[in-house]
Amino acid sequence: MNTELSHEQLISIKKSYLNMLALFLEKEQVRSAYLRCLLKWGFQLHLSPADLYHINVDVSELAYKDPDSKVEKLESIYHLVYMIYLDQVVEDMELEVASLYAVKLGFKENLVSELFKSIATAVYDDSVKRDVRQEVLDFLKVYEV
Repeated sequence: MNTELSHEQLISIKKSYLNMLALFLEKEQVRSAYLRCLLKWGFQLHLSPADLYHINVDVSELAYKDPDSKVEKLESIYHLVYMIYLDQVVEDMELEVASLYAVKLGFKENLVSELFKSIATAVYDDSVKRDVRQEVLDFLKVYEV
């Protein structure tokens, strides 16, 4: 997977991450496995206090916000895929956390399951640069999302 991103793309992914984190933190209790997954992604994204300042986020007031448009929801799905691929290891818990968030975004559970199953079973090949963003968009177009 091509992980070279522009500054703006990385900020967008971090915003999606914080929105997903807010969703889980709004719950009375969060499974420790979910929290470990979310923390791992935060570390892998190198989230810092400076990021929070630039994104204009106050952690004490972190709240889930439903993306406004279909395009933003599709971007959020791409961001999930990006986070899953960060360490080049697809873990069941990552797929579960991502699926919960994708369903919250309004995607059907069976569609989300198929998308993430295709990600988990994709053969990783260093010699081929994959455009995962385009793969996600193509997958969702096929299923007319």
